[in-house]
Amino acid sequence: MSKKVKMSELPEFDMAEHLADERAIADYLTIVLEENVWLGGGVIVLPGVTIGRDSVIGAGAVVTRDVPPRSVAVGNPATVVRTL
Repeated sequence: MSKKVKMSELPEFDMAEHLADERAIADYLTIVLEENVWLGGGVIVLPGVTIGRDSVIGAGAVVTRDVPPRSVAVGNPATVVRTL
């Protein structure tokens, strides 16, 4: 997790550990939150996802794919609705 990451209540990071190969597990489980990311309440971030710098994730979103830098993403699954 980078500097200046802000989270509301109850964000979840799905860190399932059901792969057999240790290296595959490490790659699969990596969640990257770049600098100045804001996560709304109840956000769920799945393994293997990177949320780019200066992005905002709306409350209750389920992040299943990477979010580019300077983006606003909302919904289930989270989709980018605006760039900043």
